[in-house]
Amino acid sequence: MTALTMLSLWTLMVATSLLSGIFGMAGGLVLIGVLLLLLPLPVAMALHAVTQIASNAWRAAFLLRHVRWAIVAAYALGCVVAVGLWSLVLFVPDKPLALIALGLSPFLLKLLPAGSKADPEDPLHGACCGMASMSLMLLTGVAGPLLDSFFLGGRLDRHGIVATKAVCQVQGHAMKLLYFGGLVAGAAELDPVLAGGAVAASLLGTLLARPLLAALTEVQYRAWAGRLVAGIAAFYLAQGTWLLVFP
Repeated sequence: MTALTMLSLWTLMVATSLLSGIFGMAGGLVLIGVLLLLLPLPVAMALHAVTQIASNAWRAAFLLRHVRWAIVAAYALGCVVAVGLWSLVLFVPDKPLALIALGLSPFLLKLLPAGSKADPEDPLHGACCGMASMSLMLLTGVAGPLLDSFFLGGRLDRHGIVATKAVCQVQGHAMKLLYFGGLVAGAAELDPVLAGGAVAASLLGTLLARPLLAALTEVQYRAWAGRLVAGIAAFYLAQGTWLLVFP
């Protein structure tokens, strides 16, 4: 990888960490799409995991008092079950399938029976979300659209959403790194310089986002977050379909 490419990736990581720092979402979606285009899928997954662990860990540290730990525990249980099941097959999808699954993921909650609603504070719902989100992480690299829709459907305020989702994401991406860095054969080792720069870029983006998050109202936060999730999901659905039709 050239120095210019590495610098460009670090700049993108600052921007995506800034986006996630404000909304608690969307940044990882943007980043994984670029990495999937530039790198082999297992390498892209591993690098994305390192970046997202750092970004979410910084965000959780700054908002630690807002974390809802009961939600985190239920989500973690679902993640462990999903990793255990997927480890039996060690399936790695091709890029078009990963992008299409990513684009469709926000609409999975629409499949719930009429009248029912996902509740982040319900332990069973949290565990089921953990299983579904972890499966999406192993298939697409991120669980963002599904997890975002899950949290936006509850009663948490913007600080609670950003903080709690950050801790959940640290867990999920750590398990993804184990899966692609240790369990999947052929996963390349990460360049330590690139990985170290990713951690620093994540910190910078998180710091820049703090005053912007504080300035948003609850109404503004939910309106813009919903638009971001829908827009990015539609883009990846189109991108995956394009690669499938024109490989």
